[in-house]
Amino acid sequence: MKTLKEVLEKKITGLYYGNRVLLPFSCHVLKLNIERDLITDFSPCCKGVHISETEGFLEIYFHDYKDLGESVGKYEKIKMIVVEKGKDVFDPKNRIPIALNPIENHVLEIEQLDDNIIFIE
Repeated sequence: MKTLKEVLEKKITGLYYGNRVLLPFSCHVLKLNIERDLITDFSPCCKGVHISETEGFLEIYFHDYKDLGESVGKYEKIKMIVVEKGKDVFDPKNRIPIALNPIENHVLEIEQLDDNIIFIE
């Protein structure tokens, strides 16, 4: 399994198919921002987003979006605050802001954001 640090350093991409995102690492998702939606509740009873962890990757389903390639504009990105698996989620130094950018051929670019990126609250 790849680490988030490895994915960011080597610019390893993820995948997206319709409303489904596949990330090549596991992490704890603390906050997610897509378009004007800020999501912090990832419980199974909450509609909107479903996160599933399998061995080797993380899967996210965006129930309120049909096709992420069309929904996320050219200059927009899916923004997330995540913590690498095995790290302390309560330590602010472990919280990493990342962006997911769906591009052509189902490729999902993953990049680390600056700490000063604004999330819609």
